[in-house]
Amino acid sequence: MYGLRQSPRQWYKKFDSFMVSQNYTRSEYDHCVYFKKLNNGIFIILVLYVDDMLLASKSITEINRLKAQMARTFDMKDLGAARQILGMEIFRDRRNGKLWLSQQKYVEKILLRFGMNDVKPVSVPLASHFKLSSSLCPSTKEEKEYMSRIPYANAVGSLMYAMVSTRPDISHAVGVVSRFMENPGKEHWAAVKWVLRYLRGTSDYCITYSSGRELVCGYVDSDFAGDLDKRRSTSGYVFTLAGGAISWMSKL
Repeated sequence: MYGLRQSPRQWYKKFDSFMVSQNYTRSEYDHCVYFKKLNNGIFIILVLYVDDMLLASKSITEINRLKAQMARTFDMKDLGAARQILGMEIFRDRRNGKLWLSQQKYVEKILLRFGMNDVKPVSVPLASHFKLSSSLCPSTKEEKEYMSRIPYANAVGSLMYAMVSTRPDISHAVGVVSRFMENPGKEHWAAVKWVLRYLRGTSDYCITYSSGRELVCGYVDSDFAGDLDKRRSTSGYVFTLAGGAISWMSKL
């Protein structure tokens, strides 16, 4: 699978043909999501990431049936109830109908990587005194050489993964600091470290989903010409289901 360039494509084609043969429908919005509606109205959903899979359904019988069908076709390992996927930890309280998604271990890992594991925490993702613009980018050779030794892009990339997975609260801050990836300055780096300090104090934050709250809610807001360079606005939204965020964005 990891040998030839066509191997991943051939693997996906084989897996896709298998799922279609089992009467599963491929999502038109995400081709790595398959689902089937059962006779009793219950859905069974499979999510594929390369060769890792998550199965979800109210029917454990259908989950076991699909796993048995897959085991006859593929060399696979059943890891039981999902506890971790792609750096996200999954916790459940079945009695009270709650589920949590956490990236505490991932956050602590990136804090240690960038030497921010013992810093003083802050209470907001990005303080109002940060007025970031391209005018703060390095203008001298000495400044550019200094910033070339700073892992700015690596730090912002690490923050982006946390933002995309379980941390909608840092979406705006990450969107701001990512505008200066090509030529960051000292003040931009200070803003990145501020976000890391915020994560230092909130590493245990989770997204919580609760049963009995199936209503989808959406919130949207925008500033007015907040970008100091071209006077563009930043729009943001978040949608929640079962009390927890399922989709969010902050975009210039």
